[in-house]
Amino acid sequence: MAVPVLQASPSDEAILALLLPFWQVVIGAAVVVVLLLSVRRLARRGPSRMSTALLVTGGAIVGLAVVGILFQGH
Repeated sequence: MAVPVLQASPSDEAILALLLPFWQVVIGAAVVVVLLLSVRRLARRGPSRMSTALLVTGGAIVGLAVVGILFQGH
């Protein structure tokens, strides 16, 4: 039994193209709010936890950069 595929009309695609930057801003704002709340909580816990968190975060950034470089050519 075949499932019908719905085709988006050009006007639907235009509306989605206009909404895309808005949703990127909403997601970015949510990420910034969560980041600020987590940094505040982490700072309250003291310097030893802050150092560990910075090391873990730095390692994650380096790891993601390496993975991005490795998969960039493919």
